[in-house]
Amino acid sequence: MSLVDDARNKNDLPRTMYAEGMLANVRNVVAVGSCKGGVGKSTVCVHLAASLANSGYKVGLLDADMFGPSIPLMTGVHDQSVFSEGEKLVPVNACGISLMSMGFVAGRNAPVMWRGPLLAQALRQFLDQVAWGELDFLFIDLPPGTGDIPLSLCQTIALSGAIIVTTPQNVAIEDVNRGISMFKKVEVEILGIIENMSYYDCQKCTKRHQIFGDGGARFVSERFGLNFHGEIPLSLSLRRAGDEGRPLVGGEDEGQIFRCLAEKLVKSLWSVVA
Repeated sequence: MSLVDDARNKNDLPRTMYAEGMLANVRNVVAVGSCKGGVGKSTVCVHLAASLANSGYKVGLLDADMFGPSIPLMTGVHDQSVFSEGEKLVPVNACGISLMSMGFVAGRNAPVMWRGPLLAQALRQFLDQVAWGELDFLFIDLPPGTGDIPLSLCQTIALSGAIIVTTPQNVAIEDVNRGISMFKKVEVEILGIIENMSYYDCQKCTKRHQIFGDGGARFVSERFGLNFHGEIPLSLSLRRAGDEGRPLVGGEDEGQIFRCLAEKLVKSLWSVVA
């Protein structure tokens, strides 16, 4: 039985967080990032979280993109707001995932016009003043770049590791190189690289088209000695899933791809604690 399937036996799930201080009841905190915008970080983050939640794990997802929060829309709860119990905010639940996002706090389409110190303060509040409860995984969807939010996160908690998302094209790879260098400088383990929009399988001509290039993420993985976790196609069903707030976790081809990626994530976490 796979590590993803065996959600009932928590001895088969690594614990990289310690039961003390901030996020004391969270076993693993995984950042999903890429310096490049528009490569599908949120898509990957939502689907990894949904795949693990569908297998029975307790999963949370923190949308740390304060200026452009997309997690509420991609999980179908963009019209909801959060409330507090005592001194803690209560996460919104969707797709079996506990969610927190600036989109719930500020409201849909409301601009967040803050400078660095306020961003860092908001991030800390989302980590420390949200009733996350007991979680096997807390995913953190990072904004593009190497600025206030990624640095504040790495300085606030000890991450279990990071997943890097990129597209194959050179423009994206350039920024990904910077992201990898940032995580290395702050001593965060990079668990693996995922290539999104890798190819398009045309239903009419029955050919595979590599619209954004070929092999970019594999090349970066080999260059830095990192795990290459796999490829995600450019597909209509995946686009619809994001727009309609219905992550693919069932029998669809893309759902199986994310199930495999979730399996590789758990194995990479094992290698961190081994």
